[in-house]
Amino acid sequence: MWSESTAEDLAREWISGSGRRWAHLSAVGRLAKEAEAWGTGLPSSVVEAAWVHDLGYASGLRDTGMHAIDGARALMRLGAPAAVVALVAHHTGAIHEAEERGLADQLGELPVPDAADLDALTLLDLVVGPSGHFTSPEDRIGEILSRYGGEDPVYRAVTRSSPSLLESAARARARLRLPDEWPFGVAESVLEA
Repeated sequence: MWSESTAEDLAREWISGSGRRWAHLSAVGRLAKEAEAWGTGLPSSVVEAAWVHDLGYASGLRDTGMHAIDGARALMRLGAPAAVVALVAHHTGAIHEAEERGLADQLGELPVPDAADLDALTLLDLVVGPSGHFTSPEDRIGEILSRYGGEDPVYRAVTRSSPSLLESAARARARLRLPDEWPFGVAESVLEA
C-alpha cells in the first residue's frame, strides 16, 4: 500500500546519496509534512509528491533526461497513485521544459494533476533552495537561472515560465492561508530532521 512513508523511503533509497539534491528533496518533503500538520488543508498526495518530485534525477531512473517525466514514469512502475504521478510529472513548470526538449507529447501521456495541488507543490519546491535552505520563490528562480547557460533548455523553460511559477506560488499561499514570508519563521528543526 502506497503512503507518505513509501514516498519518503523511495526518496531515501534513490536520492539520499546525492548531496545537495537530497538536501533539497528531503527539506521539501519535511516542509510539506509540517504544512500538512498545521491544518493548512494540504492533501496527502502533495506531501507524498513533495518527497519524490525530483526522483527522476536518480541515475538508475533516467530515460528521457527530463527528471519530471522520468520520475513520473518510475513512480507509475512502482505503483504510486495517479495523483502523485501527475504532480511529479507536471511540477514547477514542467510543460515548458518538455516543450523546450521536444518531449511535450511524452508529458501529455502522463496524468494531469489537480491545479490547486500543483500550485502547492510548486510553492514547496520554490521556497527550498538546492542546499535545503529556505528561500523566496523569486530568489529560487534566480538561483536556478544562475546554474544554467542561456542555451540550456532548463534556462529557457524557467525564463518563459517564471511569471506563471510566481503566480502559482502566490495562489498556493493564499489557498493554504500562509503568510508571504512563509516558510521563514518555520522551526529550523524542519530542515535538520
